[in-house]
Amino acid sequence: MNTVGFIGTGQMAKAIISGLYSNKIGMRAMAYDISRNNYDLLGKMGVVICQSSSEVVKRCEYIVLAVKPQNFPDVLSQIKSELSEKNVIVSIAAGITQEYVADAIGFVPKFVQVMPNTPLLIGHGATAIARGTKVDDKSFNFVKKIFSISGEVYTVPADKMNDIIPINGSSPAFIYAFAKGFLNFARKREIDEETALNLFCASLKGSAQMLLSSGKSPDDLIKDVSSPGGTTLAGLSVLEENRFVEIVEKTCEQTSKRAVELSK
Repeated sequence: MNTVGFIGTGQMAKAIISGLYSNKIGMRAMAYDISRNNYDLLGKMGVVICQSSSEVVKRCEYIVLAVKPQNFPDVLSQIKSELSEKNVIVSIAAGITQEYVADAIGFVPKFVQVMPNTPLLIGHGATAIARGTKVDDKSFNFVKKIFSISGEVYTVPADKMNDIIPINGSSPAFIYAFAKGFLNFARKREIDEETALNLFCASLKGSAQMLLSSGKSPDDLIKDVSSPGGTTLAGLSVLEENRFVEIVEKTCEQTSKRAVELSK
């Protein structure tokens, strides 16, 4: 039976563990965190609580590092003496690469870099995953299975992981910011907030499905909605005047740039 250890037990780790146990994929989970806020819940799921991050490494084959990028130097320093080439290290933190980990622990480990997003919490995540140079097929496929339980998983080249972050890791926040503008407008016009939210979310779902299944490009789909001289074109003109697409591109560039900074 595979043993999966979690160092860090925040929301994302809790979501992954919950998915593992609810789907009974044949593994045993262990966990450690400086904060013990989620220990009771994890214990009820059947997770073995460890007394240190080193204990997690000693007892587990797969090590999921579910801590913030800023905490990686301390965590890797604490566990490097226990790590061996038998361990599979899984990082879910932005900007943490195989090279970063190898420099910190003194050897190139079996490494899988993962970028999930918060919809994983409700079983509708989108996860990008990149394979390290020493990971065998069996180990890599098991890590993919862990995340596919809670959403869709797509493999990308390791050198594209920083650039994929704005597309799936951070994009939910950008979408929520977009939604905020529509809901603010609805509130000002005294439209029932729940009705506005439901209509907007239904439109998001439908538009996403159109992008996936229609075979049309975004430009083609925009034209389909936009009647000459109509309301949609009036609104689109404001987006164009304010360089909306360019702003989105710059947002992605800044997000990716920060990931590169965190990897150094």
